[in-house]
Amino acid sequence: MDLSNLKPAEGSVKNQGKRVGRGQGSGKGGTATRGHKGAKSRSGYSKKLGFEGGQMPLQRRVPKFGFNNINRIEYQGINLDTLQQLVDEKKIKDAVTVETFIQLGLCTKNDLVKILGRGELKSKLNVTAHKFTATAKAAVEAAGGEAVTL
Repeated sequence: MDLSNLKPAEGSVKNQGKRVGRGQGSGKGGTATRGHKGAKSRSGYSKKLGFEGGQMPLQRRVPKFGFNNINRIEYQGINLDTLQQLVDEKKIKDAVTVETFIQLGLCTKNDLVKILGRGELKSKLNVTAHKFTATAKAAVEAAGGEAVTL
């Protein structure tokens, strides 16, 4: 190694490029590569989300319809046939709570659980949930179980 083949470590020196807006002598003075006039040449310019150069943006062109009820309460539905399948697979025995559903991956910890009446329940289960349909509650009690509403 001698002075003729010295060079800085890899990645330690970055090419800074030509400095713009530092006078006419630099070759990048005047408009500082921003061109003449228009929003992009001004200081403080930032393109708004969805801006299409003054054309009416897609978000505003597309017609809106419908209604979103801000007071709507969403429930995670679990059917009776799902409960019966879990009993058959021996994943649940006699009592089922919301915590059980969370552990089995049927809902998340923030979900409200509603038991729905599809299918039939043959085994005696004590089911605890936030809500029951009338048919589901009747089916659980007909099988000899108990439907507990949280």
